[in-house]
Amino acid sequence: MSRINSPAELEVRRKGILSNRDPQRPRITLCAGSACHASGSGDVAASIEEEIKNQGLVGEVVFRKTGCHGFCERGPIIVIHPDEICYFQIEPNDVPEIIRETIIGKKIIGRLLYVDPSTGEKIVHESQIPFYKHQERLVFGSNGSIDPKSIDDYLAIGGYSALATALFSMSADQVLEEVKKSNLRGRGGGGFPAGQKWEGTRNAPETTKYVIVNADEGDPGAYMDRALLEGNPHAILEGLTIGAYAVGAHEGYIYVRQEYPLAVENVHLAIQQAEDCGFLGNNILGSGFDFVVKVHQGAGAFVCGESTALMTALEGRAGEPRPKYVRSNIKGLWERPSVLNNVETWANVPLIINKGADWFTKIGTEGSKGTKIFSLVGKITNTGLVEVPMGMPLKDIIYKIGGGILGGKKFKAVQTGGPSGGCIPEELLDLQVGFDELTKAGSMMGSGGMIVMDEDTCMVDVSRYFMDFLTDESCGKCVPCREGLRQMLKILTNITKGKGKTGDIELLEKLSETAQEAALCALGKSAPNPFLSTLKYFREEYEAHIKEKRCPALSCKELIAYHIDPAKCQACMTCRKKCPAEAIDGGKNRIHIVDQEKCTKCGTCFEVCPPRFSAVRKISGEPVPPPVPEEARAIVRESKQK
Repeated sequence: MSRINSPAELEVRRKGILSNRDPQRPRITLCAGSACHASGSGDVAASIEEEIKNQGLVGEVVFRKTGCHGFCERGPIIVIHPDEICYFQIEPNDVPEIIRETIIGKKIIGRLLYVDPSTGEKIVHESQIPFYKHQERLVFGSNGSIDPKSIDDYLAIGGYSALATALFSMSADQVLEEVKKSNLRGRGGGGFPAGQKWEGTRNAPETTKYVIVNADEGDPGAYMDRALLEGNPHAILEGLTIGAYAVGAHEGYIYVRQEYPLAVENVHLAIQQAEDCGFLGNNILGSGFDFVVKVHQGAGAFVCGESTALMTALEGRAGEPRPKYVRSNIKGLWERPSVLNNVETWANVPLIINKGADWFTKIGTEGSKGTKIFSLVGKITNTGLVEVPMGMPLKDIIYKIGGGILGGKKFKAVQTGGPSGGCIPEELLDLQVGFDELTKAGSMMGSGGMIVMDEDTCMVDVSRYFMDFLTDESCGKCVPCREGLRQMLKILTNITKGKGKTGDIELLEKLSETAQEAALCALGKSAPNPFLSTLKYFREEYEAHIKEKRCPALSCKELIAYHIDPAKCQACMTCRKKCPAEAIDGGKNRIHIVDQEKCTKCGTCFEVCPPRFSAVRKISGEPVPPPVPEEARAIVRESKQK
């Protein structure tokens, strides 16, 4: 891999790569991201390679193992180009048929296509599938088409052209002004304007400066940064190098979670390839600009996603936050000016340099420009990673892209912004996605987690769950967070167990106010958000738990009971056989009853009762009916005799 010493040589290399690629040649792209890998894409890849060889198609068919395609629950996924035929949930034994029928025979295999649940229509082309159709995949789109282990694939789609433009056609000040003009806001949490942060570092008097990629993605259910690092690491490196040039830094770091082995592997390989080609190291592209990148693997502490805690960890000490008397872009890593942005923010930079700030600002709302990648999970039909323009209503994300709520249940709330975010109710589904809009609603953009909840979700328990997570992840350095969150968790736990008392809500509000005002870092300051937002929109659920000892969602274990309706019980003995606690009394032709003293409230009886009977009821806040008299239990059902 020869070194490239000028923009002209870069374009010669790019043209050489493209000249050897026939766009009409059949290409199979297989999602090889972590999610699909867990579903067996490794075995599928081996089968594809073997079948191409067996069919004598080596050199005739291109096969690429790519990053995440987004539609994670339907993996493993393959897309066959140039016809854009998309097949889902592929197994190794499907491969010979795909090669024989689709690659050679040019026929569609109907059973592997996506079926629209609302219409029953089988959809052939990836771009027409509703999950993809309503997205705008500017940052994430290349994930499904390039091999992340191949720098040639990145060069073929225009990779490193933005870096060449910045180094040879723009001054550092011009690059900075373009980023400021784009109003790119940080995608990792607070949404601080990236250009403003960069400007502070550039203007700082200290000569040694750093640029850092925050890939310490700790939100439950969120994996946007992981997918980008796994699938397109060169885009992050290119953005980081442009940022380094703009602020005058010559050293950069990628702080990535230890739990992301594939991302770490691909980033290390990408750095080596970029150094070999002259995109990193000394005298980049012959410009005279020097820049090196190092990878640091974090130990998995959620608090290390906070800027000062991350930098403390980079320095080799325990990852704890420190007071921000001076912002980290002025005094950060080793007390020197440091620009810290997350993976997605850096990946936007090459797009802005290539296409211009004016192009970027045409997308989104007045205060939130560009697109945002969300991790769409929870009680929703289509789960995965989605990229949408800022300003898209929540309703469109959940129903047009997500396909609505599972099992035809009723939508209840969507939690955005991770553990420190808030829950948005149904009446606000028309809310446009944007930094300011979500904050006004009592939530936040955060890194992009989006958890959908249905009618069976208890909002008090949701608040308890996130408080439990944040209490566990608190570094314990400041009292409002260490003790305040612990007390909030204790009170919320008691409420979900039916032990809540008058005054608990007011005490939780006081503790929330203290944490928001006095906590050292953003973890403690934002920790009360799940409680405050659920109280704001679902106060009646808190009052039901406290005053009536009732869980309206029939979710809190200590506040529910299971009862078998004697009018519906058919004595089929299914629940009795499956009950792990042996809490169901009954027999053949005898109506069953639940022994409430033995019942562990696991819900097995409720789950296994045949739908045609639906004899098991889940109740809360009402007395369990007395046992059926013995003489009424030994009944031979006429319906069963028939």
